[in-house]
Amino acid sequence: MKIAVMGVGGVGGYYGSLLARHYAESRDIEVIFIARGEHLQEIKKNGLKMLSDKEDFLAKPDVATDDPLECGPFDVLLFCTKSYDLEDSARLVSPCVDENSVVISLLNGVNNPERLRAVLHKGKILNGCVYLSAYILRPGVIQQIGGSGKLFFGGESDLPVDGKGIEDILRAADIDAEYSRDIESIVWEKYIFICPFASATTFLDRTIGGVLDDGEGKSLLEGLLGEVIHIAETQGVNLPENILRITIDKALTFPHETKTSMQKDAEEGKKTEIDTFIGYIVKTAKKHGVSVPNNERVYKALKGRLQA
Repeated sequence: MKIAVMGVGGVGGYYGSLLARHYAESRDIEVIFIARGEHLQEIKKNGLKMLSDKEDFLAKPDVATDDPLECGPFDVLLFCTKSYDLEDSARLVSPCVDENSVVISLLNGVNNPERLRAVLHKGKILNGCVYLSAYILRPGVIQQIGGSGKLFFGGESDLPVDGKGIEDILRAADIDAEYSRDIESIVWEKYIFICPFASATTFLDRTIGGVLDDGEGKSLLEGLLGEVIHIAETQGVNLPENILRITIDKALTFPHETKTSMQKDAEEGKKTEIDTFIGYIVKTAKKHGVSVPNNERVYKALKGRLQA
């Protein structure tokens, strides 16, 4: 079996390193990293170093490459790129995806399977999400800074996929993976948390705690959050009745100084996932004829100053 990791940044590097370490001596499972640039060259030369509060270790995949054509077809493909790289990355790897390949999206956003299907015309595409904060500290080194590492995945239709078998393969590598038949609700529940906080913290230039402590900031956050929940409900997503309170309570467990990834990318002048988050909400609201004034106002302001 060939397991490929597309995008070996924070998320891909974390899960890829665990897979590569566990299956290093396996004759049955081959682990392949698809990366690029200096990061790739360092992995080829010395392996991928994983740093976390739990442990530090070095992992060496069976193959590290920027040309997936030399490796395919893949049995399982973990898609771990940034959302704005999805289509280009999918085109790169599409020749390695056949009708039996299982593609698991672990990107931010809620519509990634739809976007992947538009490029990958074969394969069984599953959705997923992770609770992890990690990044490339330097080429060849991944630093985990937070999150439980929990990984959820599943199909949004009745695809003939051995989800339990894949879960077992991941769990054997010390990955806290769970195959779910209700993946849509799980992905949306995470999105409902990330999207409003990414928008509010970036727009106000305040940490999560700073937004919650400020009356005006909290009011804006609740407005953004309520509109995102409404968009989910408009599309028939099954959510807990008290999802707004659950989301606020979850945020209160974070350190006061926590910044969202979009906020940090904006501060560093990097490309952001603005269109994956608030841009998607504004676009979907127009499609359904729904009013989202808070999201529209913040999107317009951020669009003028961020790289999307």
